[in-house]
Amino acid sequence: MRTLNKELQSQISPRKALELLKEGNSRFVNNLKLHRNLLEQVNDTRDGQWPFATILSCIDSRTSAELIFDQGLGDIFSIRIAGNVANTDILGSMEFACKVAGSKLIVVLGHSKCGAVKGACDHVEMGNLTELLSKIQPAVYEEQQTTGERSSKNGQFVENVAEINVKRTVKSVIQRSYILEQMIENGEIGIIGGMHNIETGTVEFYPETEFIKDELNPELNLKELVK
Repeated sequence: MRTLNKELQSQISPRKALELLKEGNSRFVNNLKLHRNLLEQVNDTRDGQWPFATILSCIDSRTSAELIFDQGLGDIFSIRIAGNVANTDILGSMEFACKVAGSKLIVVLGHSKCGAVKGACDHVEMGNLTELLSKIQPAVYEEQQTTGERSSKNGQFVENVAEINVKRTVKSVIQRSYILEQMIENGEIGIIGGMHNIETGTVEFYPETEFIKDELNPELNLKELVK
């Protein structure tokens, strides 16, 4: 497996980046990971990095983006925070990854049975965690399907909130970063949300969160989204 360089990165479109991640997850699920010489990749990337995707995921130890998408050193930027929420530091990191380092796709990746989401569902308050969980709370209140137990004891409620949280974060990234919004609008990068099932390893991408401007989708209307 070749290590990415600037030329190879430039040839990857946002759509192709998504395909590469889907192919990698399929390999992961089927235990068919590509052979990589990691020490060789260390040497190949010593003078620079050209990742093709930027993935915002949870800190959960079972959700390593490099592993579940079967990627090597220098292939992706991995941003991790409990509950895969966005703040200004994370947005700045994404802007660096895409505008400066040439990444072609942003993925907001939630996962099943998320502890941070469970904490938000239970309205946990504990030190600095309180402020972090407050960023997930809007998804808790937005969830309207559940009429019974609205706590972490209800597994379906937790999964519903986790999905809403991913979709809200995708929207937040576009709304809060003019740089990223313009890059998406110009077709330079794309963004999509998805969910990693920690029982099966499978990643499900949400089509309604896909904003990739290309021949398959020549028109993007972000104006309503960023109001």
